[in-house]
Amino acid sequence: MNSQEMSIASLVLHASWVVQLVMLILVAASVACWATILRKVGMLKAIKNKNETFESDFWSGSSLNELYQNAMHNVKACGPMERIFASGMREYQKLRERHITNPDTLLDGTRRAMRASFQREMDEIESGLSLLGTIGSVSPYVGLFGTVWGVMHAFTGFASMEQITLATVAPGIAEALVATAMGLFAAIPAVTAYNRFSSGIDRIASQQETFIEEFSNILQRNLGAQPLHAAH
Repeated sequence: MNSQEMSIASLVLHASWVVQLVMLILVAASVACWATILRKVGMLKAIKNKNETFESDFWSGSSLNELYQNAMHNVKACGPMERIFASGMREYQKLRERHITNPDTLLDGTRRAMRASFQREMDEIESGLSLLGTIGSVSPYVGLFGTVWGVMHAFTGFASMEQITLATVAPGIAEALVATAMGLFAAIPAVTAYNRFSSGIDRIASQQETFIEEFSNILQRNLGAQPLHAAH
């Protein structure tokens, strides 16, 4: 391949099999990265909308029992905050059915159920972040490995040449550098998305933890009344 024939496609096709393998891995990583990004964007947007809707309903004056029944009838449509609420209410009602009336026991059991539900929800929300973090941190080094290997392969070929010019050196070096470029192409979106999603997920976690405390306070005030009063 001469210098006039150089293009991204030709550089990839004329690269050594090791460099081509590295490029294939980086392409797969890039595809996985963008698939995860698109999935997380949709997920976080839906979670934000559902949590805001439930929080609005929660503070609208509806009774806790009514909110609980609505959640149980629309489990698949519930957001994380609503499922956390439903877990707490379910545990509270189970304890009441067992004729447990001690306020501390009721509140502790309800809070533990909500914390367990919170952790399950956060595990689901955070899914995919580790993949983005791995791609963002590893891809540049994978690309660098491909570049180093490609340069070594190119210089091995130069040893058999009687005269070395820029025209003979450029294609081999360019082939190797494509691997580095592909590594950065995979890593930059992954790192950017990881940081952005981490910030958004931290806000969701904070909102849900705040809700657990607020609901616990409301429940504590209503422990002596049946049916449970509206949230205020």
